[in-house]
Amino acid sequence: MSEKTVRSPKPTPSPENRLDEEFWSHCADERLCFQVCASCETWRHLPRSFCAHCGSGDWIWKESSGLGRLYSWTVTHQPSLPQFLPDVPYIVAVIELNEGVRMVSHLRGVEPEKLEIDLPVTLEFERVSDAVALPMFRASLS
Repeated sequence: MSEKTVRSPKPTPSPENRLDEEFWSHCADERLCFQVCASCETWRHLPRSFCAHCGSGDWIWKESSGLGRLYSWTVTHQPSLPQFLPDVPYIVAVIELNEGVRMVSHLRGVEPEKLEIDLPVTLEFERVSDAVALPMFRASLS
């Protein structure tokens, strides 16, 4: 890359509804929070108005422990956007948190050849601006 080349910033979340805004607001405070149904206590992600388990529209936000396990993954060698080129290869993972919800995120701290189902992971945030912190996970290798 030449000295005159300017890298554009990586894209950040752009929530389109109140529930997504609330999720990202918690993340900006470096708290990973999910909705929990007030009727049946089922945790859920992505945020939505009604519980998929019991249909209730009553819910609260609760903070996750940030602990979980690797459920699935892919190793990205060809980035979808040029802003991610310096990061390749990188791991895009489905993390199953101890509370039962699954979410897609980046996984750090492990070489791709060491990946295995149920690998323990821990939450960490990547601060990209004053208003945005992205939830990421780090492998907890023994």
